[in-house]
Amino acid sequence: MTSSTAAVPAGAPVTLGSAQAGATPPVGRRRAGVLVRGLVALTKPRIIELLLVTTVPTMLLAQRGLPSLRLVLVTLIGGTLAAGSANTINCYIDRDIDALMKRTSRRPLVVNGHGTIKPWEALAWGILLGAGATLLLGLMANWLAAALADAAILFYIFVYTLLLKRRSPSNIVIGGAAGCFPVLVGWAAVTDTVSLPAVVLFAVIFLWTPPHFWALAMKFRKDYAAANVPMLPVVASAAAVARKILWYSYAMVAATLVLIPYAGWIYGVFAAALGVWFLAEAHRLDARIAAADSAPADSPAASSPAPMRLFHLSIAYLTLLFAAVAVTALLPWGRW
Repeated sequence: MTSSTAAVPAGAPVTLGSAQAGATPPVGRRRAGVLVRGLVALTKPRIIELLLVTTVPTMLLAQRGLPSLRLVLVTLIGGTLAAGSANTINCYIDRDIDALMKRTSRRPLVVNGHGTIKPWEALAWGILLGAGATLLLGLMANWLAAALADAAILFYIFVYTLLLKRRSPSNIVIGGAAGCFPVLVGWAAVTDTVSLPAVVLFAVIFLWTPPHFWALAMKFRKDYAAANVPMLPVVASAAAVARKILWYSYAMVAATLVLIPYAGWIYGVFAAALGVWFLAEAHRLDARIAAADSAPADSPAASSPAPMRLFHLSIAYLTLLFAAVAVTALLPWGRW
């Protein structure tokens, strides 16, 4: 897109006399609060909250009790910095397609969001956050936890954002593994190793991610199509997506049950009940889509199958599942 200031070097002052008629007047110096809010927004705090929900319960399970408060805080802060680094650099790389999607058009790097952050600032901020995460975790927890956090950052940037997101419908299946690393970081921070229970929890989140994200992508399918991002709901029918959601949902619930020998029977009861709840909603979505496909175009049944119900339920499900992990890790009974 051509603008009246396209030939002006970045950072050069623009005067009213140099602008063509009808051009947007230059924005004055940014206030510190605007800059700080923009940098924080680039880290996607709501996504970080969900990632950290899995970290503390994993640490409790690894410790079989309460780890030191210092270690918990170091791990949480380090994990926040690492996730913020990956998310910020993701925003830097994807700023072109973010401008094309209504859902992301107000991100700080996007013109429609007033461009409150310059691209070089975002990249520098992301690198700084990653360096901070590495040093904090390495020096105050252990270097295995730091290396795992770095692996998550690199995986999210290079495998998901650069390699898969714009090329493959399997982008979120493979790339979503980056969001599973917090459980490995939490376990490693406590034990300085990665054991089988941590791998099982990794698998649970890995299998949870496609149903969670595909439900969101079904809602915003037109957004992704406009940006030429081949999310599965863009390139496959709603019925095909619903079937894959069901497959991954059953695999996820099965993975949660694999943890029972380590976490105990009380956890097993919660995991089974929560699994039934999740599967019921996944089947409900599948049934709604089947009804919509077979109904006349002008009938109420042909309207949206409400995939966001599953999306929101999936967040509650993961939160409650890891709450069960935390509670049973602290109980002196309920284990095999």
